[in-house]
Amino acid sequence: MTQHTSRLCKGYLTKKESDGVLHQMTWPPQSPDHNPIEIEKQPTINLYFCTDCGKRFKTSGVLTSFSQPGHLKQHERIHTGEKPYSCSDCGANFSQLVHLKSHQGIHKEGIHKGDKPYSCSDCRKSFSQLGHLKRHQGIHKEGIHKGDKPYSCSDCGKSFSHSSYLKQHERIHRGEKPYSCSVCGKCFITSSELKVHQRVHTGEKPYSCSDCGKCFITSSELKVHQRTHTGEKPYSCSDCGKCFITSSNLKVHQRTHTGEKPYSCSDCGKSFSQPGHLKQHERIHTGEKPYSCSDCGANFSQLVHLKSHQGIHKEGIHKGDKPYSCSDCRKSFSQLGHLKCHQGIHKGDKPYSCSDCGKSFSHSSYLKQHERIHRGEKPYSCSDCGKCFITSSELKVHQRTHTGERPYFCSDCRASFSQSSHLKRHERIHTGEKPYSCSDCGKCFITSYELKVHQRTHTGEKPYSCSDCGRSFSRLNNFKTHERMHKREKPYSCSDCGKCFTQSSELKVHQRTHGREALLLF
Repeated sequence: MTQHTSRLCKGYLTKKESDGVLHQMTWPPQSPDHNPIEIEKQPTINLYFCTDCGKRFKTSGVLTSFSQPGHLKQHERIHTGEKPYSCSDCGANFSQLVHLKSHQGIHKEGIHKGDKPYSCSDCRKSFSQLGHLKRHQGIHKEGIHKGDKPYSCSDCGKSFSHSSYLKQHERIHRGEKPYSCSVCGKCFITSSELKVHQRVHTGEKPYSCSDCGKCFITSSELKVHQRTHTGEKPYSCSDCGKCFITSSNLKVHQRTHTGEKPYSCSDCGKSFSQPGHLKQHERIHTGEKPYSCSDCGANFSQLVHLKSHQGIHKEGIHKGDKPYSCSDCRKSFSQLGHLKCHQGIHKGDKPYSCSDCGKSFSHSSYLKQHERIHRGEKPYSCSDCGKCFITSSELKVHQRTHTGERPYFCSDCRASFSQSSHLKRHERIHTGEKPYSCSDCGKCFITSYELKVHQRTHTGEKPYSCSDCGRSFSRLNNFKTHERMHKREKPYSCSDCGKCFTQSSELKVHQRTHGREALLLF
């Protein structure tokens, strides 16, 4: 026999374990010398308490409890997750019969098709169920459209149009989340929030778009989606007039004007305007790469990077395929997004300007990378040597110096390279292509850098100056070789005799004295 003690009454009710019968007790407890006349004036109450949470429902008098055993049974299903009532049309399950009957109206009234047959005579707003209409009409009766919100929160002062809304709100302050998911244990303030959440586990998406057929978990998600078809953008920025589909998108956008970055990294202090951006950034510190390629097992820190990578497998890009070609310069790309990005160069569109130096960029991401130069920010660090880089792609290329990875192969001679640009430059040796020509003498070069260095012979420019003797040089490698003379550095050593040299060319000449012909290739 289990005893359920009430702290409000000095007695108890008993629950017989064998048959689950709940026995009632009389309130107030009767003493042998009680006055029957006085007792008759006091209410007799059946007290039924939930053994899981001790919850009680309103009854007569000052006590709150379950007034009928059936009420307790319905309540206990919140804890057990039991849903004994099943819809014969779609198989959806419910914990209470009244919920099933309400749901069945959806099938009868064709609400899944978007029908809302119940219309408000005051504001013409439509509803799928009569009960929802009646509740809405209370707004007009109470003058709530005029701003009346008679129910106020004693904690924060926020006002509400209905007492039920206030009760839900008060749970936020109390930290109360009485509705828990039987699958994952996550808790919610309202039963409706729990109901929506459970669709994550069941896969139910009852709201479908009549234009494209895409399905959604909630009606609000469908409503937002439909704006992509209608073009409706009801939320506009008061600063620049730009319009948005959702209020949350507007809120994020407004931070570009205010500069607000409320989400801060606990590791490095960097701030972000969106929580998603902070989460992505934190993976730099943790090294977390939760997105894995099912084809090759490569891992990525962001979903967008995985999707971009997966296109490699789909389009055969590992084989060198670049199916997207620019109509202006015939340059080819492996992905459509890269082509579109490139085409902005020809259009001359560079709407993103650096506030420090005025340099303009065709994409906001390029500007963000550039701004790191001014801030001295290098957020990507090598785990092997600690060297830091401005972009993740620079870090990736650098890491190949440690791993020895050379993923780009020449189809003519099988020479391998760590960067695609190095392969492209090498391939011009085989093709004889020299796309960069000097406007002064017409001489052609394989790379733009070689052209730039050559043009200094015409301009006389020598940008590299020695701080020791003042001598200037037009080429960086010549300048570095010269500096070694002052520092007495001789990094090139002979493997036969150990003699050291300042330049690799000097070492090559020396090795011939040992009977070896130019063994080092540079």
